[in-house]
Amino acid sequence: MDETWRGYSAAHAFRTGGREEVRSALLAARTRTLLLADAYADALAATSFKVPRQPTLNPPLWEWGHVGWFQEWWVARNRERARGVECVPDHPRAASLMPEADALYDSSRIEHARRWELALPDAAGTRDWLAATLATTLSALNETGVDAGDDELYFFRLVTLHEEMHAEAACYMARTLGIPLPAEAYSSPSAAVTESELLKIPAQEFVAGWQGSGFAFDNELGSVRVQLAAFEIDAQPLSRRSWAAFEEAGGYSERRWWDDAGWGWLRQHGIPQRRAGAPHDGIAMHLNAFEADAWCRWAGRRLPTEFEWECAALTAPGFRWGHVWEWTSSRFEPYPGFVPHPYRDYSAPWFGTRRVLRGASAATSRALAHPRYRNFFEPHRSDILAGFRTCA
Repeated sequence: MDETWRGYSAAHAFRTGGREEVRSALLAARTRTLLLADAYADALAATSFKVPRQPTLNPPLWEWGHVGWFQEWWVARNRERARGVECVPDHPRAASLMPEADALYDSSRIEHARRWELALPDAAGTRDWLAATLATTLSALNETGVDAGDDELYFFRLVTLHEEMHAEAACYMARTLGIPLPAEAYSSPSAAVTESELLKIPAQEFVAGWQGSGFAFDNELGSVRVQLAAFEIDAQPLSRRSWAAFEEAGGYSERRWWDDAGWGWLRQHGIPQRRAGAPHDGIAMHLNAFEADAWCRWAGRRLPTEFEWECAALTAPGFRWGHVWEWTSSRFEPYPGFVPHPYRDYSAPWFGTRRVLRGASAATSRALAHPRYRNFFEPHRSDILAGFRTCA
């Protein structure tokens, strides 16, 4: 198996490692959060961190405050922390260090549009809040003991990955807002593109989903046995040059390449201008699922299912991933026997409304980049670092 320049050894070590691996990842996540906060402060401090109200953004001070709140809610304030996934999520919590924290930062109760109306702490107060909640988290982690098991470490792993997800979202937001970020905000360099190559995957019974001990998200759990017919899959995601051929052939103007949902999106929003003049090298990105589907119809190809992608990533030498999130043809649905974990809002509310992406991007933490991980977004989203690869 070719784990590529990126691999997933860091993610596997984090999911299965002990207390010290978790501590290291937790501190790395916070270092990245503060690095991003500095970049936002350089660009937005003069305007009190105000950003436009739109679906793909959050007020930056709310975003960082929520990270601290989530950490405190599931660790320091969680009286059932040691029970892991058996924790009852709505049990009475210990008091917060910030009396008004739940009213400001609980994403389950505060609608997206309301976040612009809240009386949030200023930048200095938000940083103090982040430091205080991290201190209580580290204190709780010290109490677990060096031989802490998966149940005891579950919520520490959860809050670490949650913070890294918000760091990646901050990278997307920065691009939307035109905020320059330092190279250290990203986890990997730009991808080199080699000549296109097809990998042959034999017919097989493939077992998808997380197996064994360690941390897993609720939507990953379950040994899903899938009968896969033989297929061919690109060794890497689509290049900008290959994408540009579709544009130059008038792909956006021909109805036959688009399904009803994609054509409706295109008629409403028009041809995207974000790639005008883009160089014809590198990996194609900032593409939505409708565009990926249209390119496949034009080229006589198709998107892989999420199980085909997972199988190829785990079994095929030469399979290169980690450059961009990759759209699949699979709708985000629960695996058989799905049981929600205590953070109820993570998976269940989104089943049936999102499309699955696999892989990782340059903005994805190494602790998160695992071939079993299921990312999911609405198919029209193109602000994320997403591209695709195809199958025959």
